Amino acid sequence: MAEEEDEAGFDDDMDDGAGGADGNHGKRKRLFSKELRCMMYGFGDDQNPYTESVDILEDLVIEFVTEMTHKAMSIGRQGRVQVEDIVFLIRKDPRKFARVKDLLTMNEELKRARKAFDEANYGS
Repeated sequence: MAEEEDEAGFDDDMDDGAGGADGNHGKRKRLFSKELRCMMYGFGDDQNPYTESVDILEDLVIEFVTEMTHKAMSIGRQGRVQVEDIVFLIRKDPRKFARVKDLLTMNEELKRARKAFDEANYGS
């Protein structure tokens, strides 16, 4: 029972320090600001988007990644995140599934190309 109360308090603490438009964004280090600014510009935003917009978008990204990680850890091998777990979670979202499938295919092609390059240079 005491553990449940501690966990609920921990979630409340996380929400309070999340930052964003309420002026608390200085409490947490921003991890993806540069990349998100570039992505926002690429999708039609201003070259220098509002900091508040970037902060809100970063909060959403971190929340999504955290939720997906927790879900992935609860399926498959407990406590471990594997590629198959992520694929399983997004299988019903056609756009995400297609993107992940493309990225995994490209990753395999890059591995094969590196292996062929290494074999050509160093001879096996």
